[in-house]
Amino acid sequence: MTGGTSDGVGGPDGPGRALGEGSAGPRAARVVVADDQTVVREGIVILLGLLPGIEVVGSAADGLEAVRLVAEHAPDVVLMDLRMPRCDGVEATRRIRAEYPGTQVVILTTYADDDSLFPALRAGARGYLTKDAGGEEIVRAVAHVMSGEAGLSPKVQLRLLERLSTGVVQRPPTVPGPPRELPDGLTAREAEVLSLVAEGLSNGEIARRLQVSTATVKTHINNLFAKTGVRDRAQAVRYAFRHGIARPPGTSLP
Repeated sequence: MTGGTSDGVGGPDGPGRALGEGSAGPRAARVVVADDQTVVREGIVILLGLLPGIEVVGSAADGLEAVRLVAEHAPDVVLMDLRMPRCDGVEATRRIRAEYPGTQVVILTTYADDDSLFPALRAGARGYLTKDAGGEEIVRAVAHVMSGEAGLSPKVQLRLLERLSTGVVQRPPTVPGPPRELPDGLTAREAEVLSLVAEGLSNGEIARRLQVSTATVKTHINNLFAKTGVRDRAQAVRYAFRHGIARPPGTSLP
């Protein structure tokens, strides 16, 4: 299977079966799978095709394809990997929840560290599973998020409780916002990243400040370079000062 497949896909017995099959039974949850590794993605699709109550309506190799498939199919749930090219899972989750609030996101990833977990939840994910989850756990998480509950694996629940008990979980720091009218078609997020570049922060420091991945920061920087025509960070800083997105040292934003 290639990325961006939009046909319903099932296992050896056909598409995913609805719970209580028949016209009177509940309909299957319509799911999109997003994972950049072809073997992993196809394996997840096959597994889901064998599970009751799930119908796979598309698969994506990166976050941009996932957003496109959500726009096309309006699925109930996206099973989202985190580390993908072009647009990672955190940014894709943020876009989906902002633009298509009827679709829930369950993260399905190898990673359950703080740098992966908290940005994903803050982006709007309602579920978080690691890839050692069994079929029953996936079905349960999908059902929970569709009913308005959280679909978190036991190990993720434990991690959250540990962080809450030690006071580690905090809201991300507030970053001064860019001007309302942005030049050259910059998005608010791109302008925010540009303002942090002007502060002299590295990509890693920006990622930690905004609680996103370094790959997401690089994507924003590439996009804003293309839109503004700047060729390096020094030119980007001058652009930010000239357009009021940032202020030189010793001054402040109005």
